[in-house]
Amino acid sequence: MQKFGFVFPGQGSQKLGMLRELATKYPVIEQTFAEASAQIGLGLWDIVQNDPANSLDHTHITQPALLAASVSIWRIWQQSNGRMPAILAGHSLGEYSALVCAGVLDFSSAVNVVHQRGQFMQSAVPVGAGKMAAIVGLENYRINELCDEAAGDEIVSAANFNAPGQTVIAGNAAAVDRAMDLCKQAGAKRAIPLNVSVPSHCALMKPAADNLEQVLLTVQFKPAVIPVVQNVNAEICGNPDVIRQNLILQIYQPLQWVDSIRLIRKAGISKLVECGPGKVLSGLVKRIEPELACFGSDDCASLDFALAEMAG
Repeated sequence: MQKFGFVFPGQGSQKLGMLRELATKYPVIEQTFAEASAQIGLGLWDIVQNDPANSLDHTHITQPALLAASVSIWRIWQQSNGRMPAILAGHSLGEYSALVCAGVLDFSSAVNVVHQRGQFMQSAVPVGAGKMAAIVGLENYRINELCDEAAGDEIVSAANFNAPGQTVIAGNAAAVDRAMDLCKQAGAKRAIPLNVSVPSHCALMKPAADNLEQVLLTVQFKPAVIPVVQNVNAEICGNPDVIRQNLILQIYQPLQWVDSIRLIRKAGISKLVECGPGKVLSGLVKRIEPELACFGSDDCASLDFALAEMAG
């Protein structure tokens, strides 16, 4: 029987109305959102479906909303007697979803953590002072060189190694702009500013990491029931204390997604399920390991198809 894995999306995969169709069939979706909402005093399902205050893209709301979305789909998978995956990985915020589903963190604790994580990240850098951009079609070593050249007395560095030929940079807004110009001059096909409110996975997030550490030290971490590939080093770790430490590092160090997917492939995995809204990770997986099939899960037809595909 072929082994398969689950991957969990991060910020950028949220969208208004996500999981609406699934929720009409599976009450556990709204139950999971209600559980999350009670932890942080926000009506997350109403925000996700209606966004009355235009707040879904605020990072301290995006993060618990995406966590609830992924965990609710995981719960449907279990209710449907879906076969259990052999390995898990999550992209940035998605790593918390993976750790909940692996039994490392309980859901309520994780909701509180990611809500605060979002607040810490936003307070570390004022809105507009930081920036992220995707660089397409340039080697990583050149991107690193050009970021060093562009930095001056500011910060800009590679933040997400998302796919071969697609790397995200992050830092002070002006330094990112300079690096984008240098990358284009050096032959990058595109340099695209990203619509995000914080420059994640760079040194500007160190204050957020220090605050996050204080919160994570109060949270119980258990051994993983299913192996989780962590972002910061693209490795599987069995020690709960090291898993915690890697989450602290993750917030201000580059995200090793390419190496994470390659490790999953080397582990003998042939299929993945993207457990959460959208298909961002499916697109990245196809570019990293084209022979790895990736299946969606955020509507009834996709989920039914994934359940059937993973059954055999």
